Amino acid sequence: VMGARVDYAKLQQHPAALDAVIDELGNVTAAQFQHWSARQQIAYLINAYNAFTLQAIVDHYPIQGRWFSWLSLTPRNSIKQIDGVWTRLRWPVAGADRTLNEIEHEILRKQYREPRMHFAINCASVSCPRLRHEPYTSDHLERQLILAARDYLASDFGLIVDGSTLRVSSILSWFNDDFVDQYARLIDADRPSRDRTILGIIAKYGPPEASRLAQTGTARIRFLKYDWSLNDTATN
Repeated sequence: VMGARVDYAKLQQHPAALDAVIDELGNVTAAQFQHWSARQQIAYLINAYNAFTLQAIVDHYPIQGRWFSWLSLTPRNSIKQIDGVWTRLRWPVAGADRTLNEIEHEILRKQYREPRMHFAINCASVSCPRLRHEPYTSDHLERQLILAARDYLASDFGLIVDGSTLRVSSILSWFNDDFVDQYARLIDADRPSRDRTILGIIAKYGPPEASRLAQTGTARIRFLKYDWSLNDTATN
């Protein structure tokens, strides 16, 4: 991992470390998982999602896409070019074979009240929160999730202050419902709950200038175009 980018070619040439991680994640049994604390389970699931996503890219790298991919407005080197990447490919997770969608939407989002997971999981795209250099662990999960949120909102893909407008990642639109309970109440303004939720997240985790603007409750909110290009160190 180099900054927000991943050297997939090198990872493909030297797969031993990633293979070892995949094996270790797959060896966790359902009984072991059930005896873990919620923090241990969340850390495990985030790590599994990120490792399996790396594996999916490496297994299909280089991603060239179809010649007519421009018709769908999907970049040729995007994870979206891998058929069934989120819905058909499966990996062993706590005793059951799961897809990436199941890990994210059926388990992480439904079973835990931890919306900051959206700043931690990486979908191998330029606009995603970056892949961290360290695995998530139960002992440091709170600190790691705070840093992940701050890091993403400090990036141009997460948040841009444009005068009195906050241009934010579409992630905060797509998964707004996950954040409402914890963040909408942080902003005292006559705004829809969706807006107050976004402003609350930025007030808490955004850089100083953006946080101050969010706290006024008056900022306009616009969503950044999401770049699905592969977060590769190579340009292709």
